[in-house]
Amino acid sequence: MIFKNLKNRIYTTFALLLIVILIFKFNFLLLFFLITFGVLSIVEFFNIIKKITRNKQIQLIQNIAFIIFIFIFCSLFFSFTSILSLKIILFILLFGCIASDIGGLIFGKIFKGPKLTSISPNKTVSGSFGSFLFSAIIMSVLFFYFYRMFNLNILGLSLFTSLGCQIGDLFFSFLKRKAKIKDTGNILPGHGGILDRVDGILLGIPTGFISINFFF
Repeated sequence: MIFKNLKNRIYTTFALLLIVILIFKFNFLLLFFLITFGVLSIVEFFNIIKKITRNKQIQLIQNIAFIIFIFIFCSLFFSFTSILSLKIILFILLFGCIASDIGGLIFGKIFKGPKLTSISPNKTVSGSFGSFLFSAIIMSVLFFYFYRMFNLNILGLSLFTSLGCQIGDLFFSFLKRKAKIKDTGNILPGHGGILDRVDGILLGIPTGFISINFFF
């Protein structure tokens, strides 16, 4: 069962990376996947909130807030891609978020060690370090590839981006724990739901984009 789950996770990861490459090249695919991602994320969030509280007013407020956030996130992401320089930055941040997630998983599994927080028992200090390291490596390589530059500012940007990813991940882990569920869905084999994969991205990209103003 564990091997099958790992195999599904690897297949799904390669599929998601292929999608990222395709949406970088084709804006119509980007629009399609942003809409799909947005709708499915909202549906999953609704289901989580429904399990956490029965208060309809609180549910309504939280759901509306999330809808507004997703709408702004997707709209700005699509709008910024119309400018090539911003598009490259966005996808560097996106790959930095993906690397942060992979680094946390690999280092956490290999080195284990002390737990990072009680919010998510699976998160470890070594995993957090791996997230920072992988994000720094990938973003540094991409900045050098596109802009022929490498300096401490890029490392600082990667650290803030990874920090945003990890906080986003912990936030949704907290919600899942409150809702007493393991995954937000089962649409992605071996990964769970859409929010299970983009929880860090939802905060990592905005954090990274804002941080650019401080480092460049």
